[in-house]
Amino acid sequence: MKDGDELASEVPALTSVPLIGVAVNAALAMLKIVAGIFGNSYALIADGLESTSDIVTSLIVWGGLRVAATPADERHPYGYGKAEALSGSVAALALLVAAVIIAVQSIREIFTPHHLPHWSTLLVLVAVIITKELLARWMGQIGSAENSSSLQADAWHHRSDAITSLAAFVGITIGLIGGPGYEPADDWAALLACLVIGFSGIRLLRASVREVLDAAPPAVFEQQVRELALPIPGVKAIEKCRIRKSGLRYFIEIHVEVDGRATVHEGHVIGGKVRRALRESSLRIADAFVHIEPWNEPREAD
Repeated sequence: MKDGDELASEVPALTSVPLIGVAVNAALAMLKIVAGIFGNSYALIADGLESTSDIVTSLIVWGGLRVAATPADERHPYGYGKAEALSGSVAALALLVAAVIIAVQSIREIFTPHHLPHWSTLLVLVAVIITKELLARWMGQIGSAENSSSLQADAWHHRSDAITSLAAFVGITIGLIGGPGYEPADDWAALLACLVIGFSGIRLLRASVREVLDAAPPAVFEQQVRELALPIPGVKAIEKCRIRKSGLRYFIEIHVEVDGRATVHEGHVIGGKVRRALRESSLRIADAFVHIEPWNEPREAD
């Protein structure tokens, strides 16, 4: 098990991930707004303004990760890990809000006469799509590896930007090829992209809320915990095993059955070995609470 100092040393590396997203969003927001103004694309300007909101979201995720890494104290004996799930919920809600805002803007633009954007806006959109998708994949991989709901939500913010930019690219291309009468094509494409973004926001929000409500992890994780505890000398069986996630780590409550004739001291020693094995494993277990239960050897039928 890593001690507090070792865990604290991991924080800067992990929290730097959303900060990189902040820097990329700031640069792309400026690029979109400038290109939208000179390329006669209101959709690109609106997309650039929406990217500025992603900066705030990434900062919220960064703050949540920092708070989640705060050591436990008397007021919060289980630590501050739930702050990570709460920031993930905020990021997911922001994704839903962004989908609604883009949808409203797209509908308004569909019924507002406007000129076709300049072809140069397509080059900007290609750069945005590639950059944001690469950033989303990189951040999503880290979020999955670290089991961070907030990083995964932030990754989808970047992917939503890539999706809306791809929709704008398709729409503008259709408009430039079709000519007059096809001006709203990019707005229709953006409206369809909102459905994808909204679905992802709902999925991420459900995952974050489940974590806040201490939903059980996948069955395979519980099986791994049981497999770690069962081989410990003196352990006869595993009765109950309850697991809850807090931040990037887990708290375990496990009921271990030992020989009913064992002394209190012997049971205590066995429980200590189980706790140590779980905490020193690679499963990111913050702590394990081991309950000792008596085990009676099944009698053969007469």
